[in-house]
This record gives sequence, structure tokens and C-alpha cells, in this order.
Amino acid sequence: MLSERPMIPARMRSLAARLVKAWHERALALKAISFGLVGVINSTVDFSVFSLCYYFFGLPIIAANTLAWIVAVTGSYVMNSTITFAAESGRKLDLLRYIGFVLSQFAGFIANTVTVWGLVALIHAPAWAAKLAAIIVSFAVNFSLSHFVVFRASPRGDPPQGRGLKQG
Repeated sequence: MLSERPMIPARMRSLAARLVKAWHERALALKAISFGLVGVINSTVDFSVFSLCYYFFGLPIIAANTLAWIVAVTGSYVMNSTITFAAESGRKLDLLRYIGFVLSQFAGFIANTVTVWGLVALIHAPAWAAKLAAIIVSFAVNFSLSHFVVFRASPRGDPPQGRGLKQG
């Protein structure tokens, strides 16, 4: 007996493949937008905690900045685990993933600093323009490391297995 499955023309298979690819790219774009919005919130937290520690509590600038960064990166991890990368994390907080996230964010901080310094020192760009470029560079580094390393989907599509800090 002949197969009852209809033959799909190559042209239709190609269209279907392009639609699937566009859907996945859309999901990636939505994740990037969500990651950026979380970043805006965390920048506000970072600035607020820094200002409180430095101006109100009188902490030294390095201590105030470090404390603010730790609070902001922790908030970013929680929001990205439960919103942006919810499918990959199972909306569960995990100590090892948190450490990976902190390291990836630190890589973004280094990329940001190197970009600002490089553009100002080497090509004499205005500092404000260098900082804007650095924000774009660090966003790309932070999002890429978060998406492809820290919150990467399992190869078989299995649900994530938490290893620590469970969220209810």
C-alpha cells in the first residue's frame, strides 16, 4: 500500500523552514527586549543603591559601587530566571547558574570598561559617545553569555533540573 502521507513540494517545505526560523528569531528578539528591560530596572537599582550607600551611609566609592553592583546583578538574575529565561530555568533559582550569571555579567562589565577606555584613549571619541557604544557592547556580551551559556536550553528540550535555591 502506498503511503497516505501527501508529498509536500520543496517550495512549501522551504517556506515552512523559513517560518520556523523567523518564529525562533522572534523569540530571541523578544528575549533580548526582555533582557534589556530587566537591565533598565537593574540600572535604576544600581544607581539607587550606590547613591544611598555613598551619600547617605558614607561608604567609600569603591565599596558603594561594589555593593550596588552585587544587589543589581542579583536582582537581574532573579528577574531573568523568572521572566526572560523562564523556559530554560523552569523559573527556579539555582546557585550554580547564579554564579555563572554573575561571572557573565562581570565579563560584560569588563567589555564595557575596555570599550569606553579604548574609544576614548585610542581614537579620542567623546566620553559620552564611548559610553553609549560600551553599553551596546556590554549588552551584546551579557545577553549572549546569558542566552547561550548560563540559561542555555537543554539539547533534548528536557525540563531544567534545579540544583539549589528553589523558588516557590
